[in-house]
Amino acid sequence: QVQLVESGGGLVQPGGSLRLSCAASGRDFRLYVMGWYRQALGKQRELVATITAASTTNYADSVKGRFTISRDDAKRTVYLQMNSLKPEDTAVYYCNFRRVYQNYWGQGTQVTVSS
Repeated sequence: QVQLVESGGGLVQPGGSLRLSCAASGRDFRLYVMGWYRQALGKQRELVATITAASTTNYADSVKGRFTISRDDAKRTVYLQMNSLKPEDTAVYYCNFRRVYQNYWGQGTQVTVSS
């Protein structure tokens, strides 16, 4: 059974940093695209960043230069380093692993940026 478990969310002041982790279990994910999405209250879920099996990355314009996605296939884990956080980054963050017809989501972790 595939399971994705996020951690690292919390409350941080504007300008602060957080590192999210998403650990997977249940199969080999080396060929999967891994990503982070977020959903703010009352808004649709949106892409934050993705990383391919070849470690090619893609970022939403709103987080470019502030967030960094990375992966460790040996640990079956994807990370999101978030720096210079802004109040508008407040959302529930979800990790996603996908490949062809397979699409898995974590349960979400809350990130709140507030003074």
